[in-house]
Amino acid sequence: MKRLQSDLLLFLVALIWGTAFAFQRSAAGTTSPLAFNGARFLLAGLLLLPLALRSRSRNTHPAAGRPPYLWVGVTGVVLFTASLLQQVGIRYTTAGNAGFLTSLYVVLIPMILLGLHLGRDWSPLRALHVAINPDELPNLLTGLAVLLAAVGVYLLSGAGGTFLPGQALGDSLEVVGAIFWALHVILVGKVVRRMDVGLFMAGQFLVSGFLNLVAAVFFGGFSPVSLLPAAGAILYTGVLSIGVGFTLQAAAQRHAPPADTALILSMESVFAAVSGWVLLGERIGLLQILGCGLILGGILLAQFNRSLRLTPEAGQPLPTREDAPALRPESARERTAGKAHL
Repeated sequence: MKRLQSDLLLFLVALIWGTAFAFQRSAAGTTSPLAFNGARFLLAGLLLLPLALRSRSRNTHPAAGRPPYLWVGVTGVVLFTASLLQQVGIRYTTAGNAGFLTSLYVVLIPMILLGLHLGRDWSPLRALHVAINPDELPNLLTGLAVLLAAVGVYLLSGAGGTFLPGQALGDSLEVVGAIFWALHVILVGKVVRRMDVGLFMAGQFLVSGFLNLVAAVFFGGFSPVSLLPAAGAILYTGVLSIGVGFTLQAAAQRHAPPADTALILSMESVFAAVSGWVLLGERIGLLQILGCGLILGGILLAQFNRSLRLTPEAGQPLPTREDAPALRPESARERTAGKAHL
């Protein structure tokens, strides 16, 4: 019964995160990406901060090298970059495309970890104290997942034709953004072992929100009145998508096995496409549907590949945009970092 309840909660989380792309797409036409991201990240950070301060636990893993709070700033900068690329890209592409292309971060994580592993003797990387778990490095199944996803991107973004002016640019920005989402996951894996997870989550949201608003003022003459047309989208993505989604996922993954988590949360990209069609009237061709299927197949293959190689105990999450990949062997408590759709 607990597993069924957890699966239903994960399904609800995937629905919330998937439909958030439609809200982001609607906000892109009325509010600048910097102002929109600044408002929703600050809202999420301010909502999470009191809860994090009440429930914070003592840090049992002292930081090596630089203070962990400095890494909150570094992670916030990467989050700022990834979310900005996503929000600018969604101005030119569909909510469905944005959802599927953003999900590529799952496939890209092993490739970036391979790069970190090969460059481990480079002095800046040595300073990070990153020890890569060999089980996270690419294997044959990872290569197949990358191939499936690459063909899917080609079909989704080009071969099937485009329906929006500048869609190629939007899709390209989403793909580049997926690289930064993958980097963000890796950074999360480093920081959550060094400080309280709740404070870290709230901190990175506040850093990203502050950077967005400062950039909005500097580049666009930000005014609070400019947020009014996107008020609904800000509330949905800031409160439901980040606040409620984070809480529900953390509760659900206490009892949901990794296979359930991988399958159900991968439906986020499917819900993004469906919500774009239902709420925004977005169109999608047969070749693009095939591309979506190939990307989803690559994502599932990459997640199940990790599940088979690491065989984590039931109830522990597979990597998502806010979860930590296993950069080194770690405890069950350390692996639980939570995921907030952004």
